[in-house]
Amino acid sequence: MSTQTHHHEKDKQDLNKFGYAQELLRSMGGFSNFAISFSIISILTGAVSLYGHGLTYGGPGMMGFGWPLVALFVMIVAASMAELASAIPTAGALYHWASILKNKRWGWYTAWINLIGQIGIVAGIDYSVSLFADPLLSDVFGYTSTETTILICFGVILLTHGILNHIGIRIVAKFNDFSAWYHIGVVAVLVASLAFFSKGSLNSVDYLFHVGQTFSDKPYMFAFLIGLLQAQWTFTGFDASAHTIEETVNPRVRAPWGIFTSVAYSFVFGFIMLAFVTLSIKDAGAAAGSDNAFIYVIREALGGDFGRVMLWLVVAAMWFCGLSSITSFSRMMYAFSRDKGMPLSKQWAEISKKFRTPAKAIWLAVILSFLLALVDYIIKKSNPGTTHTTIAFMTAVSVVGLYVAYGIPIALKMIAKAQGKFQSKHLGPWHLGKYSDLLGSLAIVWIIFISVIMVIPPNEMAGYALAGMIVLLVAMDLLYYRKHFPGPQAALNTSMAEILRKERELEGGSSGGGTGISHKG
Repeated sequence: MSTQTHHHEKDKQDLNKFGYAQELLRSMGGFSNFAISFSIISILTGAVSLYGHGLTYGGPGMMGFGWPLVALFVMIVAASMAELASAIPTAGALYHWASILKNKRWGWYTAWINLIGQIGIVAGIDYSVSLFADPLLSDVFGYTSTETTILICFGVILLTHGILNHIGIRIVAKFNDFSAWYHIGVVAVLVASLAFFSKGSLNSVDYLFHVGQTFSDKPYMFAFLIGLLQAQWTFTGFDASAHTIEETVNPRVRAPWGIFTSVAYSFVFGFIMLAFVTLSIKDAGAAAGSDNAFIYVIREALGGDFGRVMLWLVVAAMWFCGLSSITSFSRMMYAFSRDKGMPLSKQWAEISKKFRTPAKAIWLAVILSFLLALVDYIIKKSNPGTTHTTIAFMTAVSVVGLYVAYGIPIALKMIAKAQGKFQSKHLGPWHLGKYSDLLGSLAIVWIIFISVIMVIPPNEMAGYALAGMIVLLVAMDLLYYRKHFPGPQAALNTSMAEILRKERELEGGSSGGGTGISHKG
């Protein structure tokens, strides 16, 4: 038996132990699993599309201090999540973890909060593409870029992502692999261009760490905290490595590394890129006051034609990011619907016989993401005095939704461990050892802190939207799902001990001599 066949058989048996059949095509390697999270994080999307937000509130010091600060805490969150992915390798990820560690109702709420965040991140990413692409297209075709043309461009971009995800995971995986290298390549070209071809000399390095300057009406320390949205939103979506875990070979090792390394590499390459962009600024006030600060800085530094070429390269990277985000979102909905957690679950859990993809879930992801932008568009048209930006609204919704969903299973694991229900034998081959509780506690503190920061003015609209969604969730739960949600197959045994016992029975009573639920590397 070949090594690949051996892994496929073990991975299939591992999934069976949690009550699921191998329906999705398991063809992703370790790099592909890393690449999907790296592409969704996309330093050429989050850091770029919210560059003006960060510069306006925190000045150049936002890039020098804000980016590393956020990255440090996000790596802690990612490490805690990676540990859980290694222990419980199912596509339901966050909500399966919560269901097993506590109960199905905790899992249900985790799933829905995650879905809210997923809607926000897909909408935010593809809207970012349109914010950059539409003005560039307007220069080519001679029309005026408006909120209406940006919305139309947004819809077309979503459509292309829906079609490619429908066709198959192999195509998307190849795009993701290419996307990871493409992101690194574009960052390298951009940095080299700014370093050697920028008009005029670069600012001195200490400019990157200049604090105290804000172009908002807020006190600097408060403004700096608001500006953290730039980095915090960039570092979202790395749970994609867990959502595609049933399509990954040797997932208990490869998916955790995909989660953690996607954040670590994004931090390094993102910091280098932001440093050179910021050191290229000629007039920070003019950049902050422009329609798009990043476009303004690049055009001022590199000139019209060269600047446009670089911006088109950035747009392509954003497009790859959106493609990956639809993949992650649809797998989450597929897994949740498979467990009857959504209205019309049977439809969203259906797998295309031809393409082996959750086709209907993919198109639902596209529709919901477009609706979020459409609702915001209607609100702004009805209230011309509205001051919030569409991209800040979407990104704040995604940050809070995703990070609260990240935090719930981390907290539940710590509680279960304190109660003796989660022990070292339940860990997978990727774990944090004696530092697990410390890192988990730091992750929870950061998630609470950042969730508050993301919904205070001027992002209060995101807070209102999230509050409305939570009220709707509670109503859905009390009126129907409290009695009718069966819970994931992975949690039917209700305890880690029962899952471990079932595994030993299936393996002929042998514990395998290692740690973790399945003892598979």
